[in-house]
Amino acid sequence: MTLPHAWFITCRSRDLSDRPLGVVLQGAPVVLFRGADGRPAALEDRCPHRNAPLSAGRMRGGELECGYHGWRFDARGACVAVPGLAHQPARPARAPAFACVEQDGYVWTYATADADPRGAPFRFPHLGDAGYTAVRREFTVRASLRAALENVLDVPHTAFLHGGLFRTRAARADVEVVVRRRVDRCEAEFIGEPRPQGLAARLLAPRGGVVTHVDRFLLPSIAQVEYRIGDASHLVATTAVTPQGDGLLRLFSVVTFRLPVPGWLVAPVASPLASRILAQDARMLALQAENVARFGGERFANTELDVLGPQIARLLEAAERGGELAAADRLEHEHRVRMRL
Repeated sequence: MTLPHAWFITCRSRDLSDRPLGVVLQGAPVVLFRGADGRPAALEDRCPHRNAPLSAGRMRGGELECGYHGWRFDARGACVAVPGLAHQPARPARAPAFACVEQDGYVWTYATADADPRGAPFRFPHLGDAGYTAVRREFTVRASLRAALENVLDVPHTAFLHGGLFRTRAARADVEVVVRRRVDRCEAEFIGEPRPQGLAARLLAPRGGVVTHVDRFLLPSIAQVEYRIGDASHLVATTAVTPQGDGLLRLFSVVTFRLPVPGWLVAPVASPLASRILAQDARMLALQAENVARFGGERFANTELDVLGPQIARLLEAAERGGELAAADRLEHEHRVRMRL
């Protein structure tokens, strides 16, 4: 699956130093570097002269120099110098360029080369807000984009794959779930959900209570889980998924939370807990991908418990077509199901 006209995280801000950085975005080799103004730039990782990887070159005064023959390129992909040539060509060669934005400590790259972006990158909520603490984690997983996004937002598996960490197997109550789909997103709102019994949930709300819980998917590849208990406890776990190619995905997770106790007390526990949950998910997604390959393709059996998986699939398929939704999918959709949690 390749999603055009979409923003994806390609590296952390701190990963860009004084050397070019080669990455892969949806199967396309891309080289990242900082231009003469210090802002990030992204070009196709191929010198138009003899196809050497530009990521094997070096930086010269804010310009990217190919390591093979020394051709230099600016942030827009234009060749600005050919060593040994007495004069600059009238129509210099260029490397396709991708729009880049540095935001929230990450470098976002637009998936379509030489195109004006349609909108701005996603912003992680509550970063820098008073009273909120942030925990960041990154993982590389082997999975399909749909499978990884659904996994982040799938509630039933948490009692089994993560048993005791967030939920337990013991069913507590029937919960009503309102499922909504719009042209660029879908969400599931859980109504009347009691606080889960796992360790992470007890950190969020040690005194218990009823949870305001919403799971969201936003095109092209953002999965977000939000929990709120009263006015004191609020947690938003957001994962931006970047397809690299060959079945590999890079997950950039940011958890922002506000609790009745200082965040610096909770962060040393929350950070390894988040890493453990992500590692369990990564292992299961890899096993799932391996089994899908063994059996020659996906065969999913859905029930009412799979509230967002089918909606995510429809939105991703439309995005792959360039955003062209079927007539039925262009209508806002809402339905309700019941789930035992």
